[in-house]
Amino acid sequence: MLGELKTGERGKIINLSQVSRLVQKRLLDLGFTESSEVCVKCIMPFGGPIMIESCGQCIGIRRKEADRIEVERL
Repeated sequence: MLGELKTGERGKIINLSQVSRLVQKRLLDLGFTESSEVCVKCIMPFGGPIMIESCGQCIGIRRKEADRIEVERL
């Protein structure tokens, strides 16, 4: 799961189906698709959001949503 990656680790998105439709649509609109490579840039403390980067674009997502995105570590 994306939420299990540490700062600086990379992964490839395998499955987005566990995330809500609204979040899926927003991720797809921003270019975060299945088979995209992502890198965890920053993890905020106390259960805060996770900053991820793909194709030069950084976004912050809630940790509960990151825990539903399946990734393969690279």
